[in-house]
Amino acid sequence: MEKEILKKRIDVAAGRIPADLVIKNSKVVDVYTASVIDGKSIAIVDGCIAGIGDYEGMEVIDAKGQYALPGFIDGHIHIESSYVTPEEIGRLLVPHGATTIIADPHEIVNVCGMDGMNYMLEASKETKLDIRFMLPSCVPATPFEHAGANIDANAMESPIKNDQILGLAEFMNYPGVIFADDDVLNKLLIAINEGKFIDGHSPGIAGNDLNAYAISGIHNDHECSTVEEMCDRLTRGMYVLLRQGSACHNLRTLLKAVTPLNSRRCVLCSDDRQPETILKLGHLDNHLRICVEEGIDPMIAIQMASLNAAECFGLHDRGAIAPGLRGDIVLVDNLEEFHVQRVFIQGEEVAKEGCYLPAVRFCDNSAVRGSFHVKEFSAHKLKLSLKSDLVNVIDILPGGVVTGKGTAKITRNEECDFVYEPHQDIVKVAVVERHQNTGNVAVALLRGYGIRSGAVALSIAHDSHNIITVGTNDGDMAFAVEQLIEQGGGITIVKDKNVINSMPMVVGGIMSDQTGEWVSERLTRIHEDAYVQLGISREVEPVMTLCFMSLAVIPELKLTDMGLFDVTKFSFITLEADEVGAEQESPK
Repeated sequence: MEKEILKKRIDVAAGRIPADLVIKNSKVVDVYTASVIDGKSIAIVDGCIAGIGDYEGMEVIDAKGQYALPGFIDGHIHIESSYVTPEEIGRLLVPHGATTIIADPHEIVNVCGMDGMNYMLEASKETKLDIRFMLPSCVPATPFEHAGANIDANAMESPIKNDQILGLAEFMNYPGVIFADDDVLNKLLIAINEGKFIDGHSPGIAGNDLNAYAISGIHNDHECSTVEEMCDRLTRGMYVLLRQGSACHNLRTLLKAVTPLNSRRCVLCSDDRQPETILKLGHLDNHLRICVEEGIDPMIAIQMASLNAAECFGLHDRGAIAPGLRGDIVLVDNLEEFHVQRVFIQGEEVAKEGCYLPAVRFCDNSAVRGSFHVKEFSAHKLKLSLKSDLVNVIDILPGGVVTGKGTAKITRNEECDFVYEPHQDIVKVAVVERHQNTGNVAVALLRGYGIRSGAVALSIAHDSHNIITVGTNDGDMAFAVEQLIEQGGGITIVKDKNVINSMPMVVGGIMSDQTGEWVSERLTRIHEDAYVQLGISREVEPVMTLCFMSLAVIPELKLTDMGLFDVTKFSFITLEADEVGAEQESPK
């Protein structure tokens, strides 16, 4: 900083010269003391807060008694899971009070490697939302699938030094950490030796295993689903990120463990947030409403949405309204509903009454288009040759991304292939490798999806984003895959080899280049067609449910392009089941 800039800021703070902007007549929420400063003005100069008091400014905005909150910080989000680009996610989130997000771009990096990382960094410059990134730590997420890249410790050495990258993203290979795998240690040391943070991902880990995970330098965890898991991590000095996304809803459960004594180690995050959810419910403003509904003091809730996140990620220039911090300010009408009226980022008004004010510009995305390399796919690759009528099935469980491991008696034809029986609600699910031209196609059986005709195909399949398809017959499944490739990825639903509906997602096959409203409307129509035309159960979200069926780091049974994977055993299993456990039924 130059001396003249520092002198100007001091002069404004002292009241000797006018501020660039003064927000007057607000109730300032002081997250340091959990109190409200009433009737004072906030002075902003050069994008930072000069002070709270009596000030004059070249521009004056009357808050008319509204509450002034620090800008909201989402502690963990995957932009790609919104199905829109960084420029568009900024347009969607800022009107809901978001001024900073901590983004993990492991979806696009799993597809496009460092080209994907570089694209996200460049695209993020086109939005007023301050997007800070974590460098994906697990590409591929596991060694049990093929992804579009393999990012090892050597590939991390240069990008980890980027100031826009705060550290390593969620370390999903928790067995590798616990057992001190050599390659894992190399990755951890990249961040540790640069003094950067490491995000956690350790569902179900406890006891000495959790100690081993925490001592590795892992700083936080967003995968807690129970109060016990949350308390285990808080006790070990980890921050807990309380998640409320479009897929996983853990916030209300975890709030039961939040107290005035431990709350400063708690941070709000969304993990994933689809446009429909944002447009209907909002973002962290919705999290705050939930907190208050669950009996959390509004001051504690606001701390979890601002100061706690800033401290968790070492962002010492934000998280509160105080001299020297960024002028990231949100005006809301009250501390119960948190209706966002106006948003300022670095002293610039960027949203008003639900509208994003700056023009939206998009960067070039040509480096992350055309990401389909599928070798010799045909309906023949969907056929099974089962040795038994007793099979393992992936059971869909309601309310999240965890699946069950079930068994069932099925019908086989004369070629020992699976025969679809509507009364069983069991269908084929397949993962088609699309990055390395391996020709891999893995087929398993899925129960609880409810589909009664046709097929669905997606190129959104966490975390490697191979093609995943489910259907009642091989012909429709193969047709859906072929149409998906032709449209450049996204979502396709078909029936009798006719496309019923689709949504192209040309950016890496996982993001649309359209607006959030367009994506939301298209998804709504796809969902309705899936329910009405294909008969998918209305208790199932047809797209998001399917895209997590290949996530081989979330229990219990998943399918990758290499086969049926038991996450609890961390090993592949056969489709045929042992006689032991044959009595197991589908979950109620």
